[in-house]
Amino acid sequence: MENGSVNSSISNGIATITFGHPQSNSLPGEILRALANEIRSVGSSKEVRVIILKSIGEKTFCAGASFDELVSIDNLETGKVFFSGFAQVINACRTVDQLIIGRVQGKAVGGGVGIASAVDYCFATQRADIKLSELAVGIGPFVVGPAVERKIGLSAMSELAINATEWRSAAWAKSKGLYTEVFDSIEAMDEAVDVLAGRLSNSNPEAMKDLKKIFWQGTSHWDDLLEERAGISGRLVLSEFTRNAIGAFKSK
Repeated sequence: MENGSVNSSISNGIATITFGHPQSNSLPGEILRALANEIRSVGSSKEVRVIILKSIGEKTFCAGASFDELVSIDNLETGKVFFSGFAQVINACRTVDQLIIGRVQGKAVGGGVGIASAVDYCFATQRADIKLSELAVGIGPFVVGPAVERKIGLSAMSELAINATEWRSAAWAKSKGLYTEVFDSIEAMDEAVDVLAGRLSNSNPEAMKDLKKIFWQGTSHWDDLLEERAGISGRLVLSEFTRNAIGAFKSK
């Protein structure tokens, strides 16, 4: 990939998938597609018993949608295809047999909150504040919304979606159930990630597979639902309001 990366490694039954982008780990369509494909690929391996999902760097887990790509969208189909990338990542997390551990080292915005919501057990640091900023640029968290709502409930998701310019702390996110544990440092978080991944790699894969099916019960319609939601975002991103708002954000 010209800008950004998605890599994976497998060791002792643990697959580690790492994504990154120079612009605060934002997510262009190419990276979204590669990330979804990588999750599905390692998930299909008999060797893999648990997956760790992480990003590069220290300050930002994921800045969400790439503004450069958003401003380049000029028709409804292109818009739907772009936002479908988030749907593919969430559905890949949902449908692989393995439990996925999330490692959130820094701030998460928009689609980044969606990814954190789509993992099965999420570790974070105290710097991992969150924000659903979509409404501030004239769209909404339509694609990631079901994943966020499933994890933290409609009330908390609505709070994030409506008050789109305000950060919520990692402690707030933990209190709502997005993060399971919050650490003072990346080093302490990584140690906990390794301990849990090691424990799960020695657990019964059939039991973990059945557990995951129970965790995600009631989401079998998400393939269609999230595609439909991608169409809403694809339409709104073409509006004059949104184009002006994104332009204003990019010029800051």
